[in-house]
Amino acid sequence: MHQTLSQESGQAPDQVSGQAPHAQQQQPQPVAFQAIGVLHSPHTELSGMPIQPVGARGVAGHIALRAELAPGLKDLDGFSHVIVLYHLHGSQGFELLVTPFLDTEQRGVFATRAPRRPNAIGLSVLEVSGVDVAGGVLRLNNVDILDGTPVLDIKPYVPAFDAWPGQRTGWMQGKAAEADACRSDERFRSQT
Repeated sequence: MHQTLSQESGQAPDQVSGQAPHAQQQQPQPVAFQAIGVLHSPHTELSGMPIQPVGARGVAGHIALRAELAPGLKDLDGFSHVIVLYHLHGSQGFELLVTPFLDTEQRGVFATRAPRRPNAIGLSVLEVSGVDVAGGVLRLNNVDILDGTPVLDIKPYVPAFDAWPGQRTGWMQGKAAEADACRSDERFRSQT
């Protein structure tokens, strides 16, 4: 295979840019998901909601799965926590630079947990308080999610897989402790 070298570096263009071959030419394929269920919580308005589960201690909620998916809850009662992936249905549009709830400076959206994102997907690690396989209901604690939220997936939280010692937290260093008292405001409300 013939490869053109950059005159400046003597390297192939892919090595110069750091991009995979043909990355600029390939377009991502559309992706469609169907919700597996709906999360119910006491949070009925976006404003004033906790911004993370740590700020929702003691807030109960539950996921009602589609009936045909209820058997998938089997054995989940052996886990203390789950990772819930969901559609941020209260968010429309996005900006690539945002001022996150825990900061006053603009940050790249991918360096934040801002709800208005190119793909409106949310993630919360929640405590399991009960599993009703027959009824298709997963009861949860510390729920920071808007009532009526479409749930995309549920995965068991396993500290040996999901918690990394010695991690860095970038601009959030020293600010994460503020999340327990921080509440959502109007800054990410849809502009439409």
